[in-house]
Amino acid sequence: MNAKMKKRMIAVSGVIVIVLILVLAFVGGNTAATTMSVAEAAENPQAGQKVQVSGNVVQDSFATADNVLTFKIYDPDGDPATQLEVRYDGAASSTFGNDVTAICTGKINDAGVLECSELVTKCPSKYENADSALGVAQLLGYGDSVIGKVVKVAGPIEAGTLTAAGQGDRFAIFDAESGEELPVLFDGALSDEVVEGATVVLTGSLGDNGKFTATDVALEG
Repeated sequence: MNAKMKKRMIAVSGVIVIVLILVLAFVGGNTAATTMSVAEAAENPQAGQKVQVSGNVVQDSFATADNVLTFKIYDPDGDPATQLEVRYDGAASSTFGNDVTAICTGKINDAGVLECSELVTKCPSKYENADSALGVAQLLGYGDSVIGKVVKVAGPIEAGTLTAAGQGDRFAIFDAESGEELPVLFDGALSDEVVEGATVVLTGSLGDNGKFTATDVALEG
């Protein structure tokens, strides 16, 4: 290969490298999300810019329609009155619920709503001793006499019953010996360690509809 050809190849290689650098810079600049607080996103929406906003889900602010989840978040360390509306076109995980920490990535539209393309939820694990808790069969054995009374009940989560908040029964627990099942209503946050088969300790009351309305859910510990 002569010197002229070598110079031409070096020049071409240089152009290719420059083009690749520019392409990577362009792609990286368009995919990186700017981290913002709830207040920053609410006051300075920067429509069209990709952002990541973390906050806690406002109590009972969520709803699902046509497979689209809408909810509001607030900063637990800031002004609770400052809230950001979020729209997520996707299935919420079983950990989603009231006051769960939601990490939302997407773009804020002209109406100031965060069109979320990525949703991650986090809730710290809670453990509770199950010694003082009733089993499912024990609870149901009391019949009407226990309806409406605050009690603790424990049992493993039935496979195939764990869902996100706002979709009816959150999950069901069962009695391993009798096979009796207890549907559970709960719209709060669940740890990602609360999975099918895990034993949970619930605080709440049994309704006359046969379902247990939980005010607290903890892992057996």
